[in-house]
Amino acid sequence: MAKQTFEESLQELEAIVKQLEQGDVALEEALTAFKKGITLSKQCQETLTKAEDALTKIMQENGEAVVFEEEEK
Repeated sequence: MAKQTFEESLQELEAIVKQLEQGDVALEEALTAFKKGITLSKQCQETLTKAEDALTKIMQENGEAVVFEEEEK
């Protein structure tokens, strides 16, 4: 099975949350859905972290990476 995109994972996670919030799921099914939700949540967080890392770096002409940090307020 091909790896889901971030958007597909997030959509599935949202569906699981909605299903669990309704509360009309058998315990065994709820536990399985919860475990799947945790896995999807970790995958989404990992994707976001990688994207953040990529967006905070640019390459200078000489190939050195420049890291931009948030300005202090």
